[in-house]
Amino acid sequence: MKKERAKRNKTVALTDWEYVYFSKKICNLKGYDNIKIEDILNKTINNDLFDIVDCLPKRFADLIIIDPPYNLTKEFNGFRFKSTSYDKYLDYLRSWFPRVVSLLKSNGSLYLCGDWRCTSALQQVMNENLAVLNRITWQREKGRGASRNWKNAMEDIWFGVNSASDYYFDVESVKQKRKVIAPYRENGKPKGWEETAAGNFRLTYPSNFWDDISIPYWSMPENTEHPAQKPEKLIAKLILASCPEHGTVFDPFLGSGTTSVVAKKLNRQYVGIEMNREYCCWAEKRLQLADANRNIQGYSDGVFWERNTAIARKS
Repeated sequence: MKKERAKRNKTVALTDWEYVYFSKKICNLKGYDNIKIEDILNKTINNDLFDIVDCLPKRFADLIIIDPPYNLTKEFNGFRFKSTSYDKYLDYLRSWFPRVVSLLKSNGSLYLCGDWRCTSALQQVMNENLAVLNRITWQREKGRGASRNWKNAMEDIWFGVNSASDYYFDVESVKQKRKVIAPYRENGKPKGWEETAAGNFRLTYPSNFWDDISIPYWSMPENTEHPAQKPEKLIAKLILASCPEHGTVFDPFLGSGTTSVVAKKLNRQYVGIEMNREYCCWAEKRLQLADANRNIQGYSDGVFWERNTAIARKS
């Protein structure tokens, strides 16, 4: 018997008809020798990265966001990535990372995601190919408890650029609105904060510790059944900070399409590569849904709202 989802469950799924329909929208570059930017712009590409990376146009991306398989044994809809030694995982990264960096513009930026098990390997490969500017630590809301260890509730995002003296970064676009608990006044007027009907808030500069982002779950319309989906709010911060409007964002491990979807919602061009056909169809469905709804949970009125803020919940 087919299990029916609750009405409040908004997880993106595909009917048989939708799978056929969205499969026709996917791009496959098998057999291409010299790929041009017009062949891939705003496309979901259903290929193995290793098969096409050397044929892609050089220096086309303003921003590259990479969320590769971590050094964990994990199933991805029929594809099994198996954990290995540090040296072998580093060899795996080195087999494709420099080739992906060659697709980044001279003034472009790159973000590389990972967990504590593989973060030192990520840092090493970043240092070998880019100027590393920072490590963002994202406090994940979920995470299994451990009886003989600390609960794993953090991930890292390494930030690097081709040129430490020439890169795009728009800090104003990623400021965060936080509640003011003890408001300070000068001459009876708010100093450094604003008083609104919804409460007292201060617009703050973003740090490299992110504790305001929820993992997608069943009641969120961005949610899919991908086992390692990144939140739209997280990707939105990276795109707004490091890619100019109408610039191009590239994701070589697209998964269920979050990077492309957020790029579209924020008026950026996108290119995404994903080897799993069903994931590509999820991405295409989400891209179509973005035509009617460009909301990003936790981001509204041009600012990122602190988690559990009433206004953020409405967006």
